[in-house]
Amino acid sequence: MEDRWITDWPTTGRWNHFTRANSGEVLPTPASPLGQQFTWDHGIVPGWRDGYVRVGACDLDEFDPELPEAVGFFGGYMYINLSNVRMQGVRSPVVTVEQLDVAFFGDHPDVPPHVPHPLDERPDLTAKMAEHLGWVMTTTSWPEWDDEREETISLRKRRPDLTTLTDEELVIHARSTQPMLQKLFESHTVTSSSSAIGPGILAAVGAAIGDPTIPMKLVAGIGDVDSAEPGYVLWDLSRRVRESPVLTAAFDEGVDGLLERLAGSDDAAAGDFLEHFGQFIGEYGSRGPNEWEISSETWETRPEIVLAALDRIRFQDDGESPRARHARLAAEREATAAEVRAKVSPLGEELAGQFEAALVAAHQLAARERTKTNIIRVVHEGRMVFRELGRRHFEAGHLLDPKHVFMLLDTEVEQFVADPASFTDTVADRYRAWRELWDLVPPFFIRDGVVPPLTSWARRGESDAVPAAVGDVLHGVSGSPGTFTGRARVITDPSAPGDLGPGDVLVAPLTDPAWTPLFMAVGAVVVDVGGQISHAIIVSRELGLPCVVSATGATERIPDGALVSVDADHGTVTILEVPK
Repeated sequence: MEDRWITDWPTTGRWNHFTRANSGEVLPTPASPLGQQFTWDHGIVPGWRDGYVRVGACDLDEFDPELPEAVGFFGGYMYINLSNVRMQGVRSPVVTVEQLDVAFFGDHPDVPPHVPHPLDERPDLTAKMAEHLGWVMTTTSWPEWDDEREETISLRKRRPDLTTLTDEELVIHARSTQPMLQKLFESHTVTSSSSAIGPGILAAVGAAIGDPTIPMKLVAGIGDVDSAEPGYVLWDLSRRVRESPVLTAAFDEGVDGLLERLAGSDDAAAGDFLEHFGQFIGEYGSRGPNEWEISSETWETRPEIVLAALDRIRFQDDGESPRARHARLAAEREATAAEVRAKVSPLGEELAGQFEAALVAAHQLAARERTKTNIIRVVHEGRMVFRELGRRHFEAGHLLDPKHVFMLLDTEVEQFVADPASFTDTVADRYRAWRELWDLVPPFFIRDGVVPPLTSWARRGESDAVPAAVGDVLHGVSGSPGTFTGRARVITDPSAPGDLGPGDVLVAPLTDPAWTPLFMAVGAVVVDVGGQISHAIIVSRELGLPCVVSATGATERIPDGALVSVDADHGTVTILEVPK
């Protein structure tokens, strides 16, 4: 293994701290060369920069013109530039660096200290951020992002029959998505950078009235969270399975070959299920594990992934409906808001005004999920183009594996189309080297721009974590309120949920929207990493599940099958019993 990967970024002296926080949810595995450069370097990252400029966190001239330092890629792993993110605290008239760090890291012990830079202070940008903050704290509808939603849905519906396009036409179609990615991620950066504002202000209000739990309770049950939407549809499908002996028997046989078995049935329930499942894939097929990486499978390319989750959801009682859970949280949110309003009113108009503004700002959490979902639809269209290109050149003998197409650099795509046979050995060698990166554990922080050589990175499976014993308490961050006691099921791959079911506690290393269906099959969620704006928390709040994030080492320390008590109000997981 070389000490550097072929698509690694340089580091700079100004923006010198990087973190895997939140990026571990976005790209948990190394990006493929094409995935990184086509999707990120030449699409998403310029939009990330534009979003920072739009909200006033940074100025355009503060970024490298080729590789804007909003992120970094090292060893194929994507890192968020922490130094850059912190400008939202340095230059904000409301949010502090400390509050941002809590939102990103919870109480992680190794967060690099913020060291001011002479160029940090920008009064002109502070004024621009103040204007943006005023918008965040007064806005609950977003016509721009609603329009982008319709645009991306239309893109999926307009997808041509890719098998009929020439190689050149495929590339033209794929390249048409790159400007869309830039614009869509500009929007997403606006919502992401705004998502910590509401919880941050609520934390200050909570401190003022002596109740640190109110931020969690007041951002639950907001509603209209796009990444939770597939879960509601899957719940309805799961009820169809429960009500039909034919569908139940088909699922009992396993998800492999399930759709084929149903297609061969003349039972009306089977046909009805296939029709609705087809509609589900048409709307949500872009989702899946590691959905930001274009070489990854999704619900459309491998339906068994979501069928495996549906197989678990069908065992959940009707009373655990996510709509009912959400309704309970929404009612509790309103009640808590009334209680806090009564407590802050005697403390002055300023605090009361901040509280009301924070309630409005909290809606940015739902906006963030909308802008993210918009991007994923477009990423998926690029994925489907390159999958077709890989398929046909594998069949033609130019590639040893269809996935080798993702080993191309972005600048090599047109060259490959012109002379595909000349790349056979090159991409095969890259694929072998790329898969070696999957065995590495990326450092959670990269400090001062010093990237350790890849040969020094830890390898997966080398953890010295000590299994938790009865009575041990793991501490994390309160996510979605509530308490629950059940058997821990340690799941590392959402497409392989095993016998996860009602009464269980899902313990995961991280989550993205592909995990959402599994949330409905369990009673609580515990995640190794994440802060107040992480996916696990946002979706858990929408679905009404107790959730604890930033429970460091939970998947390594909690034995599978252990009886645990999850107190999501206080961010703890207590081991009550371990399997013998």
